[in-house]
Amino acid sequence: MTIEDRDEAYLVTHALAKDTLSKIRDVTTEQVAFRKGLVKLGRICGYEIIDGAMDTEYVAIETPLAETTGERVKGLDDVVIINVLRAATPFVEGLLKAFPRAKQGVISAGRDEEAGMNEDGEFPITVDYVKLPEIKDTDTVIVADPMLATGSTMSAVLGYVLEDADPENLFVLSAVSAPDGLLRVGEAVPEADLLTVAIDDHLDENGFIVPGLGDAGDRAFRTK
Repeated sequence: MTIEDRDEAYLVTHALAKDTLSKIRDVTTEQVAFRKGLVKLGRICGYEIIDGAMDTEYVAIETPLAETTGERVKGLDDVVIINVLRAATPFVEGLLKAFPRAKQGVISAGRDEEAGMNEDGEFPITVDYVKLPEIKDTDTVIVADPMLATGSTMSAVLGYVLEDADPENLFVLSAVSAPDGLLRVGEAVPEADLLTVAIDDHLDENGFIVPGLGDAGDRAFRTK
């Protein structure tokens, strides 16, 4: 299993995940390749969640030649994926390749850049739209956002997700995270497993992850 416990988070160490992240970090990677990279990264992370957190069961099967025993993953129909709009859209597209029958929810949330980051390292968060499916106690919930910076947005999002739900497994999945954000989300929602492909050095004075990969939404949708 290529998931390592780093105290503040679990780190996806799969070689293809690291290779893909390196490609999308590159400033010369253009829009289409960047989006495809996020899709690929989501798929790899989805497979890692299956391998690292989901149980299997033995089942009787019949091949063209004989009866035998096979192994199947349990709980694939009990997955809920929450898309934190908009940057997570291609990331979630990849997750759906691993969990094609997952229920999906969307939350449009973002930080108020004009208000700026306060002295505690937090931003005011605006939530414009929330549409969530029913979340059962037996579900595995994956809240996906490629960038976990200050943790302000994710903390707000999790407040909505957990308002009327207490899922068996809760993952916060990101491609790149900052230590400050991991700490904030971990303290706010200790029941969540924080899963990321990279823990970067720090946040700059504007709350951006360094070295990071830039604004994932702008790069994926070519809005700047």
